[in-house]
Amino acid sequence: MHRILSTLAVSALLFSTAFAAESAWKLTPDFAACKVEKPVSLVIPPDGTQRLFLVQQRGKIVILPKDRTSSETSVFLDISDRKLEENQFEEGLISLAFHPKFKENGLFYICYAQQGPKINRISEMKVSASDPNKADPATERIVLEIQRPFWNHNSGNMLFGPDGMLYLSVGDGGKGDDVSRLAQNLFAMNGKILRIDVDTRTGRREYGIPSDNPFVKTDGARGEIWTWGMRNPWGLAFDHESGAFWCADVGQEQREEINIITKGGNYGWSFREGTIPFIRRTDAPPADAKFVEPLFEYDRSKGISITGGIVYRGSKFPELQKSYIYGDWGSGRIWALKAEGTPMKVISNTPLIEPADVQAAFVKPAAFCEDENKEILVLDWNGGIRRLEK
Repeated sequence: MHRILSTLAVSALLFSTAFAAESAWKLTPDFAACKVEKPVSLVIPPDGTQRLFLVQQRGKIVILPKDRTSSETSVFLDISDRKLEENQFEEGLISLAFHPKFKENGLFYICYAQQGPKINRISEMKVSASDPNKADPATERIVLEIQRPFWNHNSGNMLFGPDGMLYLSVGDGGKGDDVSRLAQNLFAMNGKILRIDVDTRTGRREYGIPSDNPFVKTDGARGEIWTWGMRNPWGLAFDHESGAFWCADVGQEQREEINIITKGGNYGWSFREGTIPFIRRTDAPPADAKFVEPLFEYDRSKGISITGGIVYRGSKFPELQKSYIYGDWGSGRIWALKAEGTPMKVISNTPLIEPADVQAAFVKPAAFCEDENKEILVLDWNGGIRRLEK
C-alpha cells in the first residue's frame, strides 16, 4: 500500500506542475485540404520514400500528398466494403505495419475487425507489382484471427520491433469489468500483447512462435503471449534510440496508465486498475501474483481515455527531446512526460495542450505519429491532422 500511495502522490505532484500562464504550444492544421475521416494511424514505410500512409478507421489507407497544401490523396487500400463494424466506435480498420524488409519484399500487415463471429483479423498483403502506391488485395493471406465476445476493447495496435518480430496488442474482449475474465487467462489472447514471427511457421499456424517468448514452455498458456493483464492498450511505441517499449492502457472508471512493457510482465487488469484495486472485483488475486507497476497514471479529473504516444526524437524542439508525447481522447489534453534511469522513473509531466488551448474545434487525439522529419503529428478522431507547434 505504501508504494501505491507514493505513486499517487508523485502523479498528483507532476500534474500540478503546469505552465504559470497560457501554454506556448498549439495544434496547427496540417494537410488541411485533405479529406480525413476517423484517422487512427500514420505510418512511414522502411523503403526510403518517406511516404505518409494514413489509416482511416472506416476502411481506407491513403497516401498523403508531398505538397501539404494539396488535397490530392492516393488510395492505397480500400476494404470499406467488408463487414468491419457493428458499432462505429472501436471496430473497423485498426492498424498497419510494414515488414522490416518491405523495400525488398513489398509485404505489409493490417489489423481489422470482422463480424459474425466477431474477430480481429491480421492479414498480410503485398504491394501491386505494377504500382508502388497501390496494394494488391488478391495477395491477402490471413495470418491470425482472434475472437472477441463483444464489439469494444479491440485494441489492435501493431508494429514491428527492433528484433524483427511483429507485436500486436489485443483488448480484453470488451463490454466492461473484464466480464469474460480473459485478461488474466493465459490460454486466451485477449487482454495481451502478442509477439509473433511472420517469416516462419509453427505447426499449422500461418506464423511462427518465437522460441524466446515467455510462455512457450508453459502448459495451458499461449506461446504467442509477450505480456498480459491489459484492458484496452491503445498506443504501442518503441523508442528508436533507447529501445524502450511503451504502451498506454485505457482504464475503466479510476485510472489511465502508461507502462513500459517487459517480457512476461503481468500488468494487473482486472485485479487492479493502475495501481489501485479494481472496484468491481471482489476476489483477491492469487497469492503468488506479481504485477508490474505502471510508469505513470492519472485519474478521471484529467481525462477518460488515454491515447498512447511516441518518444520525441525530432530536432525542432530540443526541450521535448526524450519526452513521451501522449494525450487523452476524452479531454483533449496533451502532455510531455520525461522518465530516466533503470528502471525508469518519471521526472516530469508537462502539460502542452489543455482543452482551452485547442484551436478551432475540440480535438480528440486518436494517435500521435511522426512525420518524415520525426516531428509530431496528432490525428484527430473528429477528422483532420494537427501538427504540434509553438
